[in-house]
Amino acid sequence: MKKWIDGARPRTLPAAIAPVLVGTSLIATTDLAFQWLNAVLALSVSLLLQIGVNYANDYSDGVRGTDEVRVGPVRLTASGLAKPQAVKNAAYLMFFLAAVFGGLLALRTSLILIFVGAIAIVAAWGYTGTSKPYGYMGFGELSVFIFFGVVATMGSYFAQSEIISGRAFLVSIPMGALSCAILSINNLRDRPKDALVGKRTVAVRLGDLRARALFVTLLAFAHLASAVALFISPWTLLTLLLLPLTLSIAKSVLKGAVGVELIPLLGKTGRLQMLFALLLSLAFII
Repeated sequence: MKKWIDGARPRTLPAAIAPVLVGTSLIATTDLAFQWLNAVLALSVSLLLQIGVNYANDYSDGVRGTDEVRVGPVRLTASGLAKPQAVKNAAYLMFFLAAVFGGLLALRTSLILIFVGAIAIVAAWGYTGTSKPYGYMGFGELSVFIFFGVVATMGSYFAQSEIISGRAFLVSIPMGALSCAILSINNLRDRPKDALVGKRTVAVRLGDLRARALFVTLLAFAHLASAVALFISPWTLLTLLLLPLTLSIAKSVLKGAVGVELIPLLGKTGRLQMLFALLLSLAFII
């Protein structure tokens, strides 16, 4: 069981929790009633999709041989800890469960969520799982921004209000930027290996220096978007309390941390996103 928990990459799960937390908490700035069941369903869908894409990437990268030399966490398929078909089935199971919970949420709100959920599942598998995976062509960050930023945040707000809101879109931007930052630093860590196996991530395409600059830009963009959201609540400026952590991470990346040195910075970036989500949610509740 431990290998399957490790294979689900639990350290990535805050990226699935944070946008749901922000989108759900935004309902506190309205006169609408809070829907606990809808919140639980939205969170379940986000978590299951994150775990599903982790297993799918494990399987697809493993059978392609692009995970044979890894700096980061162990992979089930490439390491031989699990058979490829078993990992593939685990991904399918997570996507199926996400579809079930998403279907229940759609029945409680709007059937349009079934369409959105179907696109999300296709995108999750297509990241590395097709003959021409878009994750290998440098579109990973864009996909993450859309699905673990805009869709997850706005979808969670929609699950509470059944309203497509510009305010929800605005607060989805820091969540999307920080989700992109997590992927960006992950790809920066794997850049040398990815270049050798033909994996043309954004980090590979940009090169080392510009990939680092992109990462720092994403962190700055998250702070900027949160500051703009002060018209929703002036308390969103609480996110400025995170500037010391942001600057610490940015400084380490700009100074040239590589390989295993980037692993703790990846963890700190994940914590930064979660802290952003908690402070934004607090701002909305206040």
